[in-house]
Amino acid sequence: MLDHGTLDQDHNNQTDILRQKLRHSAAHIMADAVLQLFPQAKMGIGPPTQDGFYYDFDVPQPFTPDDLIQIEGLMSKTISQNQPFIRKELTRDEAKALFTDQPYKLEIIDAIPDAETLSIYSHGNFTDLCQGPHVENSSDIPAMKLLNIAGAYWRGDETRPMLQRI
Repeated sequence: MLDHGTLDQDHNNQTDILRQKLRHSAAHIMADAVLQLFPQAKMGIGPPTQDGFYYDFDVPQPFTPDDLIQIEGLMSKTISQNQPFIRKELTRDEAKALFTDQPYKLEIIDAIPDAETLSIYSHGNFTDLCQGPHVENSSDIPAMKLLNIAGAYWRGDETRPMLQRI
């Protein structure tokens, strides 16, 4: 006899996992778009959340609502290009060399215990330090909308730099 409660729970868990993959992948696509528009931006972190996703950036000027429109446009373009998300494991030295221009990523790398595997995910020309998981390709993301811009202290510490959160 089937336990419908277990089946429902398994379905809900799979739905939650997919939702997290979609949101996490959308955050990476957003970071890619930001770097295309603002190549000097320094990336913080970009996790999925219960209600969506965000990414923190250190930029010289605060983002504007017009910037969000441009970022969304580039995101839509990337989503339509069916770009695969590719995972790769790196040594600590390889990761530091890859993110030499990204001080917040270097700080994260230094904080990861030596015994842990370092991995990156790439799509198109964009690469981020990341454990994943992600969707198979960018076109798996059915929809996205950037809602707001806020300030966020790096690592939630008011003595650290104020980053811009989208």
